Amino acid sequence: MSVRPSGSPQGAKPKAEVIAEILASIEDAACVRKLVFCGTFPECCTQEDERAFPIPPPPPGNSEKLFEPGLCSGSWRGSNCGNCRAFPGDGARDCFQLDTCRRHLHRHVAGFLISALGGSKVQIGGPTAAFIPVVVSVGAAYGPANLIICTMLAGLILIGMGLARMGNMIKFIPFPVTAGFTAGIAVVIFSTQVKDFFGIQMEKNPGEFVERVRLLAEHAGTANWKSALLAAGSLALIRFWPANLGRRFPSSIVAVVLGTVTVAVFGLEVQTIGSRYGIDAIPQSLPMPHWPEFKFGDLSNLIRPAFTIAMLGAIESLLCAVVADGMIGDRHDSNTELMAQGVANMGSAFFGGLPATGAIARTATNIRSGGRSPVAGIVHAVTLLGVILTAAPLARYIPLATLSAVLVNVALNMGEWHNFARLRRWPRSDGAVFGATFLLTVLFDITVAVEVGMVLAAFLFIRRIAETTQIQGMKDNVYDEGPIGEADAKAASHVPTGVIIYNLFGAFLFGTADKLEMALERSRQEPEVLILRMRQVLAMDATGLESLEDLAQRLRHRGKHVILCGPHSQPLMAMHRHGFIEWLGEENVCADVEGSLKRAEELITKKELRRSNHGDVEH
Repeated sequence: MSVRPSGSPQGAKPKAEVIAEILASIEDAACVRKLVFCGTFPECCTQEDERAFPIPPPPPGNSEKLFEPGLCSGSWRGSNCGNCRAFPGDGARDCFQLDTCRRHLHRHVAGFLISALGGSKVQIGGPTAAFIPVVVSVGAAYGPANLIICTMLAGLILIGMGLARMGNMIKFIPFPVTAGFTAGIAVVIFSTQVKDFFGIQMEKNPGEFVERVRLLAEHAGTANWKSALLAAGSLALIRFWPANLGRRFPSSIVAVVLGTVTVAVFGLEVQTIGSRYGIDAIPQSLPMPHWPEFKFGDLSNLIRPAFTIAMLGAIESLLCAVVADGMIGDRHDSNTELMAQGVANMGSAFFGGLPATGAIARTATNIRSGGRSPVAGIVHAVTLLGVILTAAPLARYIPLATLSAVLVNVALNMGEWHNFARLRRWPRSDGAVFGATFLLTVLFDITVAVEVGMVLAAFLFIRRIAETTQIQGMKDNVYDEGPIGEADAKAASHVPTGVIIYNLFGAFLFGTADKLEMALERSRQEPEVLILRMRQVLAMDATGLESLEDLAQRLRHRGKHVILCGPHSQPLMAMHRHGFIEWLGEENVCADVEGSLKRAEELITKKELRRSNHGDVEH
């Protein structure tokens, strides 16, 4: 088909006017959709048409919206059209939101794989609310094609974590970090739904929290009371739906159905999926696996969000598995679960889908409904896929106000708001980690929040270790529980002149290694023999070992000696591997204080003999 120009082709016209003239001449609806959505000429246009109606590229920073989002019914880069390009601004966000709606169809691929391959018998998987901020930010910034690549990278990271036997990693994620970014995600989700909940008329819904709040405040007067009433009613229905009915008829599904019927019966003028994203917003078929467009130059930008997706997926899936174990009295295989999550995310990405993980609410529903094997999750994925494919034509009638109510309820439930009331009873350091993670998630993004939260928590942990590590002079009143401690205390009551015994408690790690030198400085004396009782030192790292070796070398250089008393297995093995024991001498490592004192007397006696012999030679 050739486009018939309706005016002079050579004039320099605005982009909107140029495309409007083309649209007036195109009869094929598919060509219209491609031109509108991609900003490029469809196949039905000839080269002559392209020369006659040149489309100027958008200037840098231009956020002009040429058409309403409802006209966009194609797919974005990485799906069906390889030539698509999204203009900056809200148009790109609208297109990404449409593409996200389509990608929810492929959640069932991930759910199927998680149930079939996972380490938990009853876990139900799929996209969850925790992924919303990072998915939206990556998709809006780099496009859905790179979001797919990011999901694949996260899958590879999860598989690597499983192969590295990191299934117990959940134990090392501090609670203030997980609680902080969970509450932050809830606030982000809530803020993104205010526009549709109240039907506020504004052209864009920015990704930045502060800018979003500012625009919502500016356009608050444009709220649609019909949309607000529908959303409020849907939220009330979801919140107060009887629990006994919820097992068979989930409140969210009931709210969506009743909200759609209400709009149809009363003819409410509110936005629906079809009016915003087009009648074909949700496809009726599952696409074939394909490899999206990828530029190696984008890889560096995707590593951080990929790690964030992997961490979120690992944390949520392992937490879900732990909850499921408690409900059915079973025990999951955490490493197998991580590898299954990785395979599921890669499988979902090959079908153009979103990141997935274990969903606690869906898993709990599965268990309460009698599910006890992976077959329940497999049937769940297949059945849900069939329902969506069958009912896809009806989805365009779903009001966005009702969907926003569903997400508002998700945000209210996942926030764990009681943690804010408990902050005053937490240690200040934990409160600081929680507050920093929460604020960074809301004001910046979850990637930064998790990174800063983990680093801050690590520093505070090191500080606590340093505070618990103690170095004390061993005197007559020192008494440890047990016969060994009593024997050491008695032996320490007869310490010869020139010998000092220090009792070390706790871990001898970086951040604590300098305490030994500080203790020596406070004593204001340098002993002939320094005995370090290390029975209470359970761990030593390279920094602590380096500090100990440096102290021993300085003392030896001055003719002094160090004796180790009763070192624990881990520090002893570390010193052996480092070669410190060989350098110090096996004879200077003793089992108890009594043996250490005998060795100290031998060293002092030898030193006195050498001095005596040296004096005789001089005379």
